[in-house]
Amino acid sequence: MACWLNCVAIDRMTNPLFSWQTATWAQLQSMRGRMPHAILLYGPEGIGKTSFAEHLAQSLLCETPDGAGHACGVCASCGWFVQYSHPDYRRVRPELLEQEDALADESNSSAEDGEKTSAAKTSKAPSKEIVINQIRALSDFMNISTHRQGTRVILLYPAEALNTHAANALLKSLEEPNPNTVFILVSHGIDQLLPTILSRCHQLALTMPSQQEALAWLKANKVLDAEMWLAQQGGAPLAAMAMAQSEERAELLAFLKELSRPNTESALKTAEKMQKSSLSNTVTWLQTWLYDLFSYKQTGIIRYYPGYQNELKALANRVDITSLQKAIQVANEKQAVASHPLSAKLFLEDLMLDYTALFE
Repeated sequence: MACWLNCVAIDRMTNPLFSWQTATWAQLQSMRGRMPHAILLYGPEGIGKTSFAEHLAQSLLCETPDGAGHACGVCASCGWFVQYSHPDYRRVRPELLEQEDALADESNSSAEDGEKTSAAKTSKAPSKEIVINQIRALSDFMNISTHRQGTRVILLYPAEALNTHAANALLKSLEEPNPNTVFILVSHGIDQLLPTILSRCHQLALTMPSQQEALAWLKANKVLDAEMWLAQQGGAPLAAMAMAQSEERAELLAFLKELSRPNTESALKTAEKMQKSSLSNTVTWLQTWLYDLFSYKQTGIIRYYPGYQNELKALANRVDITSLQKAIQVANEKQAVASHPLSAKLFLEDLMLDYTALFE
């Protein structure tokens, strides 16, 4: 899925931040005169961390920011920034995200032109990691003079995508920062980062909005069934909007229908139908479903799928806590290998048959 910036239309000129980010922005602006050389923005996925980070980067490069620290949007630096051509700005992220954005841009362009295009097939899948060559490429960038003696900004996300070699290479730059250089790292899970990287960054948490605030934002953006999708995405409003508008929506609803009535024949058919889908997403859907079963048995609370209360209640009465705990552990283990199974169909068959066996 493309980055969150492409999931939501953001007017940087009039409303650069989401309402739940204003307090964090004010906190960061209080450090404007002594800005840390490395800032780590962290929090749950799907709440707008990347858009916040990009606006911060633009504001640091802007020639005439306003009194609240927001970029003016009209100076030469802002013009270069929105075109990703600012001489003092670099964005580092996995090749996969770059390709997804390129495909999205191509799709939008072809739609406007009324033409159909197809992405060129490559023999090598784009990397999901940030690799060492991407970090080494920053060396020349950091060793040349900045444009108009201004600030140099490097935005890197998601930070947990750094592989071991890249993380170690980045660490050297963080240990000996170049003058007038600010690193902005974004992470969905700081527990996956090297402690040495964490220790060299000023950590700033971006928190989840309240349910009321998130629902108000979704409804203002005309998202149908906002309550359902917000719950399914654990309260993350941008993730909820992305899911509500994605092609996976129908696939998820069909999958939940199968989970509601487990049987062996259905399990095999589901594996056959979904073998070309994202296995990681499929396992995530099962994990949240199992969590709701466990939570309902323990507390009577359903977090992710409140619209399926009757189905979850009926299934919860057919399974014991110990079996559910084991199933959750197995699903967690499956998630760890979901990105590279030997056979997608066999992987899904095992997943669905294990789930079905819970209720036999």
